[in-house]
Amino acid sequence: MTTADHTTPQADALPADALHADAVRALESWAGTDAAQERLRDDYLAHLAERPDGLWRSCLPAHVTASALVIDPAAGRVLLTLHPKVGLWLQMGGHCEPGDRSLAAAALREGVEESGIAGLTLLTVAGEGPAPARLDRHQVRCAGKDRPENTHLDVQYIAVAPPGARELISEESLDLRWFGYDELPEPTDDALRRLVAVGRALTA
Repeated sequence: MTTADHTTPQADALPADALHADAVRALESWAGTDAAQERLRDDYLAHLAERPDGLWRSCLPAHVTASALVIDPAAGRVLLTLHPKVGLWLQMGGHCEPGDRSLAAAALREGVEESGIAGLTLLTVAGEGPAPARLDRHQVRCAGKDRPENTHLDVQYIAVAPPGARELISEESLDLRWFGYDELPEPTDDALRRLVAVGRALTA
């Protein structure tokens, strides 16, 4: 079970095949919260088994991405970004990059870059390092508005903000704000609401 312990992944980068191996390991060792999540995990693993390049933006029509929901448990709030392409309030996240040594590292990097909060840490499984909270598969036009939609196989983590954290909006966001657990903004989607509910429970 995921606990409220949190950590910052180490800084040494790994080669691309090691990132692929880490993604497989992270998904194989993760237990979904319900049958739908288990099926998604199996689909992600099948994708990675078929595609050695399955973590990269260039892998079409689908690729694995990583995201982090930034939570301030003491204040009972989450930090959300208004995504310029999707037009929804969402958690921080995006594509894996060559310098990422793990899915957790990719999620943490995205969280730090898009929130401006350097002291984020990820929730962990006791003694085993950061663990996903949920999976979400969705369609997005990340290759450009004139290009066909492709599929993001998103692996979602929970990032805990230090007390008194101050956010700083990035160029990748139209807006960046804190919202109470029961005061989520519109427009958003059910996937974000489910992720907030999981993060709230795990950090209670």
